Amino acid sequence: MRPPLYCLFAGAIAMAATPSAAADEVVDVELVLAVDVSLSMQASELEIQRRGYSAGIADPSVWSAIRGGLHQKIAITYVEWAGRGQYRVVVPWTVIDGPEDALEVARIIGETPTGGLRRTSISSAIDISAGLFEENGIRGLKRVIDVSGDGPNNQGRPVADARDEAVAKGIIINGLPLMTRDGSPFSYFDIPDLDRFYSDCVIGGPGSFVLPVNEWSQFPEAVRRKLVLELASRPATGYLPVVKVADGETYDCLIGERMWQQRRFFLDMQ
Repeated sequence: MRPPLYCLFAGAIAMAATPSAAADEVVDVELVLAVDVSLSMQASELEIQRRGYSAGIADPSVWSAIRGGLHQKIAITYVEWAGRGQYRVVVPWTVIDGPEDALEVARIIGETPTGGLRRTSISSAIDISAGLFEENGIRGLKRVIDVSGDGPNNQGRPVADARDEAVAKGIIINGLPLMTRDGSPFSYFDIPDLDRFYSDCVIGGPGSFVLPVNEWSQFPEAVRRKLVLELASRPATGYLPVVKVADGETYDCLIGERMWQQRRFFLDMQ
């Protein structure tokens, strides 16, 4: 016997009003800043990253983008990552609904000491970041993982698999590839078209984008622009980010793993 329509409607209301749903704080965006601290990054570059993110979060244009949202607040967490399972949460989930909150997050990022970790597992960074959305007591209209890094995935599961799984959960992944060519002792793992790798293998979801950094002097402004794009309720104007383009060719998303194996083979032969 089919239940009356009003019973179904009442049941739906009851489910929506469960204690867990009622307890979640609603924000416009839940944002994970997933920042590469692998050993290919020199100490001075790690410092530039921290200062860049700190300055970006505190920038008035970012707060203006937050105020343009429906709820005029966001939630943010700042995570540093390197190899498979290697990460540290510098700023736990924090709701920003005023300039004071943004300045406090910026202060913590800017003042916390940093250090490099081994290997580069973007897939692990995505998996860890996606897990941070679970049971955080926050419900965003949009969930975004913002991945920055200076090389391709070379450890953990295939990065495209991690991306596809996160996107299937409704998560958007954006990329900030660092293409600075700084002469690091680990530069043999660099690839000249890292922006293409990020575009084809890392980012995903509606409106996802790649914003490459070619010189470290560009980094603070790139962070600011990226945050405005991710947090604004309408598309930003004044510049065009690099976006994912389907050109019929498929990038080798396992290039980092192949380079690592070739390097190991070469060392074993010596």
